[in-house]
Amino acid sequence: MDGGFTLWLTGLPGSGKSTLANLAARELRRRGYRVEILDGDEVRTHLSKDLGFSKADRDANIRRIGYVCKLLSRNGVIAISAAISPYREIRDEVRRDHQRFVEVYVKCPLEKLVERDTKGLYARALRGEIPSFTGVSDPYEEPLNPELVIESARDDSDTSLKRLIGKLEELGYIAKAA
Repeated sequence: MDGGFTLWLTGLPGSGKSTLANLAARELRRRGYRVEILDGDEVRTHLSKDLGFSKADRDANIRRIGYVCKLLSRNGVIAISAAISPYREIRDEVRRDHQRFVEVYVKCPLEKLVERDTKGLYARALRGEIPSFTGVSDPYEEPLNPELVIESARDDSDTSLKRLIGKLEELGYIAKAA
């Protein structure tokens, strides 16, 4: 029960991956687990600032995140990736490289993402001002068999967290709460 694993949150920009990652990390730390978050935006700043947004660069970014998660998880840390990771093939490749891997699709309809977009990125992307924007002018390939789908437009963050923690308990990756 105390071994590391990778928790891979994928979904469109603004779907709630980072929020859920932070809530999950807080709860897992409260239960005594060692946890690290690799947030997509943060990784782009520190680990992948040399990469652009071509498919090859996006794949390289996801491989880097996957490799760091693999190192952390094999050393007993719960590694949480909160990155868009738009391409199914590269997500599946990362999964194959891990002993213990949980994919969570944080699903949210485009209309809801546009509605709650505080930075105005979707509006700009829809006007064609941001090229290669995932979900608008660049593809996002939904996972085919994730361990869990979180409907972030329907469920609040507490409900989403409970479902996520429940799934990790069910899979035997964390101990059930007393």
